[in-house]
Amino acid sequence: MVTTIATDRRPSLEEYLKFEYPFNVIADPESGYVIEFPDLLGCLTQIDSLDELQEMVNEVRELWLETAYEHGHDIPLPSYPEEFSGKFNLRLPKSLHRQLSESAERDGVSLNQYVVMLLARGVEQSRADHQTQSARQRERVPATV
Repeated sequence: MVTTIATDRRPSLEEYLKFEYPFNVIADPESGYVIEFPDLLGCLTQIDSLDELQEMVNEVRELWLETAYEHGHDIPLPSYPEEFSGKFNLRLPKSLHRQLSESAERDGVSLNQYVVMLLARGVEQSRADHQTQSARQRERVPATV
């Protein structure tokens, strides 16, 4: 969803309340969870259980927006980081498809889960290889005094 609004006027409080602001849920090492809204500076709260999440997300966002609006503060529009659907189509040889399906069945997981696991391993290995290569290149660069 792309947020568009006329720039010559301030949105109404009702318009701000309709926006879907992204938020993060962070597990607190002590206990519970912290909810924060990156777009709304200082808008955060803590909850004990994920059962409280939806209610508290709405409550803290609404209270922050109402207070900022009443005090005439600038309220940013929600940011929408590039979204990925989590889906893509892939064409592969039938023989590889068969091998992947058989391996997934042997491991007792779905083909989708198996391929995601292989891709995740590959990404991590690629990242580790890149870090190793970068470290080796830094070792070769003579230090300047």
